[in-house]
Amino acid sequence: MDTIFAVATARGRAGLAVIRLSGPLAFAVATELCGTLPETRGLRMLRDKAGDAFDQALVLRFEEGHSFTGEAVVEFHVHGSVAVTDALLRELAGMSGLRAAEAGEFTRRALENGRLDLAQVEGLADLIDAETEAQRVQALRVLSGALGDKAEVWRRDLIRAAALLEATIDFADEEVPVDVAPEVSDLLEKVQASLAEERDGVGIAERIRDGFEVAIVGPPNVGKSTLLNALAGREAAITSEVAGTTRDVIEVRMDLGGLPVTVLDTAGLRATEDVVESIGIRRAIERARGADLRVFLVEDGQADLGLEPEADDIVVRAKADLIEDSGGVSGKTGQGVDALVRRIEQILVSRAGGAGTAIRERHRIAMIRALDALESARIEVGQGPDRAELAAEEIRSAIRALDSIVGRVDVENILDEIFASFCIGK
Repeated sequence: MDTIFAVATARGRAGLAVIRLSGPLAFAVATELCGTLPETRGLRMLRDKAGDAFDQALVLRFEEGHSFTGEAVVEFHVHGSVAVTDALLRELAGMSGLRAAEAGEFTRRALENGRLDLAQVEGLADLIDAETEAQRVQALRVLSGALGDKAEVWRRDLIRAAALLEATIDFADEEVPVDVAPEVSDLLEKVQASLAEERDGVGIAERIRDGFEVAIVGPPNVGKSTLLNALAGREAAITSEVAGTTRDVIEVRMDLGGLPVTVLDTAGLRATEDVVESIGIRRAIERARGADLRVFLVEDGQADLGLEPEADDIVVRAKADLIEDSGGVSGKTGQGVDALVRRIEQILVSRAGGAGTAIRERHRIAMIRALDALESARIEVGQGPDRAELAAEEIRSAIRALDSIVGRVDVENILDEIFASFCIGK
């Protein structure tokens, strides 16, 4: 396997830059650059081929089997100027047997060398991209191997169930003193219940990763855009006394209670003969229905909006600055905005509590496949010992589905897509 190198920190002027080497030639190359390699870490002067010093670096050495990639790894922590970084990269590029790493190649080697499973790789990608506290916590939980640990428990129980059934097949011509059906059924039901719970939490976990959507809806000129600007803390949407100013959906990304939230300002809902405005209204209704939560701004004597509040949706009195003791909200003065934000946070945080460890659609699909196979296995077990072979095969199908979650089988077609999202140096 090639020895690879890359800058593991952001490009540009900084206090430090980290250049990482991984592969069989890592120690030899590092020794050539700094004379002697420390046992674990130490300061070394880096010299070019002519013997001229170009920087003093903190050099870290990781033995094979004890590094992120599982290979021999050396890290150079140099001063973070572009000139120093480029000097070291030039030296490395000119050495025989080395090449620049591709995007995600260090992490891919960690997967191939058994340092991470595929779910942990996805957790690492999410951790790098995390923008909010909830995203960080969720990604770190997956990176720590929580999903892999659960998959291993499921796998162990299913292997036990399959082994019990196969024992009855092997001794079909003999009298087996113990009926294994009750234990097999218990194992299948236990795994099914745990899998179903995890499957149901994927949708919320995806929302934590990708973001919740909150749509502000109501009739024209009710203060939706003004409220959006108050939430965003800037003029994100044009406000006007003229009804129908907002024609398209305006999105503002923000952090609410540690959760990533996109707030949508939609076109005012009303009957109109204006073709362009009617398109905006249709889009507004579609986006609002697809949002996780809707905030309805209402006024007295309001006509039918063509959209009804759902469970947990917030209905609040608009233009509270014009009405005494309204208990409503005003984006213009800020009245009630903090209380509205707290209500939105409470609802979304409560929903986020139902998130599982599985965080991606492919996890959900694998678990559905496993659940279908386990249901078939349970039915076969109930048919008696003559169906044991069919039940065992269904259990093996479930095991294969679960193995795909952590990358044991059937994942080659998604590896390139996953690693393409990584930056160079990771």
